[in-house]
Amino acid sequence: MENLLGLLRIHVHKGVNLAVRDVMSSDPYVLVKRGKQKLKTRVVKKNVNPEWNEDLTLSIDNPNLPITIEVYDKDTFSPDDKMGDAEFDIGPFLEAVRCT
Repeated sequence: MENLLGLLRIHVHKGVNLAVRDVMSSDPYVLVKRGKQKLKTRVVKKNVNPEWNEDLTLSIDNPNLPITIEVYDKDTFSPDDKMGDAEFDIGPFLEAVRCT
């Protein structure tokens, strides 16, 4: 991998009061994306307050690419339902590391 700046470990702790996307609950998982990289947590069945406690590691080569975090409800017979998302830039984090 060219121009590897380092690795970024993201700890996915838990979700709180997530939306109900199935009849009574949801089967949530988290998808973390950056450029062509995609990582996901395990699915927590029938839980709107899931605890993943998982570390996902991305390689960082371009500091200008944002990180997108998406939460989905896993469905068996239809496409997964999107429950929410967020996006953030890692530039400020890289600057903080360089200054220490």
